[in-house]
Amino acid sequence: MAVQTFTVTEEEEGLRLDRWFKRRMPGLSLSHLNKIVRTGEVRVNGSRVKTATRLAPGQMVRVPPLQLPESAAPARFDPEADKRTLQDLILFEDRQLLVLNKPFGLAVQGGSGQTRHIDGMLAALASERGERPVLVHRLDRDTSGVLLAAKTRKIAAELGEVFRSRQARKIYWALVHGVPKPAQGRISLYLAKDGGMKQQTAAAARGAKAGGEKEKMRVAAHGEEDARHSLTYYAVVDKAPPLLSWLSLKPVTGRTHQLRAHMEAIGHPVVGDPKYGGRPAGGDALRALPGAAERKLHLLARRLVLPHPKGGMLDVTAPLPPHMRHAFGIFGFDITRFDPIEDAPG
Repeated sequence: MAVQTFTVTEEEEGLRLDRWFKRRMPGLSLSHLNKIVRTGEVRVNGSRVKTATRLAPGQMVRVPPLQLPESAAPARFDPEADKRTLQDLILFEDRQLLVLNKPFGLAVQGGSGQTRHIDGMLAALASERGERPVLVHRLDRDTSGVLLAAKTRKIAAELGEVFRSRQARKIYWALVHGVPKPAQGRISLYLAKDGGMKQQTAAAARGAKAGGEKEKMRVAAHGEEDARHSLTYYAVVDKAPPLLSWLSLKPVTGRTHQLRAHMEAIGHPVVGDPKYGGRPAGGDALRALPGAAERKLHLLARRLVLPHPKGGMLDVTAPLPPHMRHAFGIFGFDITRFDPIEDAPG
């Protein structure tokens, strides 16, 4: 395993370095982490740090070669197969950027139980100088849609600042249980990990459960440890009452599982969400979506708009994944319909 450089994402803002490693590399022992931090092998933006150092979006974390347990070691990839797969997913590409249409079920980064993920596959697109694309943000394993990578570390750092300063505009589409009232609104909540570090560490030791996710977020009170503010604007685009609605969502912040936790909090969880299912309003919409294949998370990172590092604006839209396209067809939703979230702040 060679030296690697990772970009801190928006949802990792404020994480302690040791917790960042626990999330990214759950197989790494605390004693080994303490050693490589103490000897200066781990660097953040080129500087020595401590395990208690808090991270900010856009920072670059240098990780030395690690000896991980076999079960936690990165999977071996087939460069040619990975290259073909990634090329089929490209929505936009130029000399600085690569935008992919991430499919449902493909993890963005490695972790316990993950044997194939986009971060590892990107090594197949390394340049002749050995520089490979760097992920700038993340999506949940079961969320589909627009995923941005930078082709150099310098561009990754610039884009990290764009996300940190909230210049990036993100729009998601979701099918949710029931019909939210009012039809347009804002959700402003504090979110924190559900269970704390001891339970999270135990979960990591047990390995990923079905769905590939160990973490869950809960609504927290202001001032609680690790509680972070989260803000989302939503708008009902169309509906099939009382079963479900098509929502357009604009997250202003980028917390872990933010949209899924927010939808559960207002009583209208995303259709097909096994983690944030809550108590759906309006009945079980899945009954109208026959087949086990349709019991998938109906959440799409639909559009990403941000300043391009070389000038102008990047504006990329992802198509509906097959399971959402099927659901839209069942309920007669027209994707050309006006999206009221366009007028929301943020």
